[in-house]
Amino acid sequence: MNKSLQQTTTLHNGVEMPWFGIGVFKVEEGPELVNAIKFAIKHGYRSIDTAAIYGNEAGVGQAIKEGMEEAGISREELFITSKVWNSDLGYESTIQAFETSLSKLGLDYLDLYLIHWPVEGKYKEAWRALETLYKEGKVKAIGVSNFQVHHLQDLMKDADIKPMINQVEYHPRLTQMEVKAFCQSNGIQLEAWSPLMQGQLLDQPILSDIAKKYNKTVPQIILRWDLQNGVVTIPKSTKEHRIVENANIFDFELSKEDMKRIDDLNQNHRVGPDPDNIDF
Repeated sequence: MNKSLQQTTTLHNGVEMPWFGIGVFKVEEGPELVNAIKFAIKHGYRSIDTAAIYGNEAGVGQAIKEGMEEAGISREELFITSKVWNSDLGYESTIQAFETSLSKLGLDYLDLYLIHWPVEGKYKEAWRALETLYKEGKVKAIGVSNFQVHHLQDLMKDADIKPMINQVEYHPRLTQMEVKAFCQSNGIQLEAWSPLMQGQLLDQPILSDIAKKYNKTVPQIILRWDLQNGVVTIPKSTKEHRIVENANIFDFELSKEDMKRIDDLNQNHRVGPDPDNIDF
């Protein structure tokens, strides 16, 4: 299980997605962003996750172009994700938002396009648009983000195609057991955002103890826990040494006991918004 950075999981439509990638939430346009993605590509990362609302798709596109040239790899070797923002949810507006993202990124297609949040009364029309984009071959896979079980059930009642991915806040303080079980039983791949809980777990005693045992850092322990739980993960970092360190998790395996110790840290505690109470 997960022996290398470029190992993939097969989504229910047969598309291969890397288990591990880099996220760029809250990284502003500019050299820091471009360099972070180029570092990641140079060090073997092949999955990059952005979103319209991050306001950095143009920089991500520039970094992809330069990173591919420098690493001597083709577009097909990368897996690029973006997301449609709440204000653009709707059939025509979602298709328009997709075209805008594609243009900013400077790409011919996306590997994955997600509905960013389950805005009530709006996500079904947006999903219809994603199905259209998928059927037209403009995106290789489609999915959702921040969907709870009842949102997924509601969406799937009317959908032609079920989501391939559900990207949610997921870390040792928020293990999302119900969502995870539902996704597993329906062939939907779970993906973690904010896997390191925005740095809030670095001094957690149990995690520190486990890290010492394996001679790893706390972030490495958490990211390994993600993968062993079958969850795709996209930690954010802009520093080259951290980008390298985050990915240095393929040379060890957590024991069943240690996996359970980490599972038991759950407090259903969110650092991001509650998907059932969004007002943006």
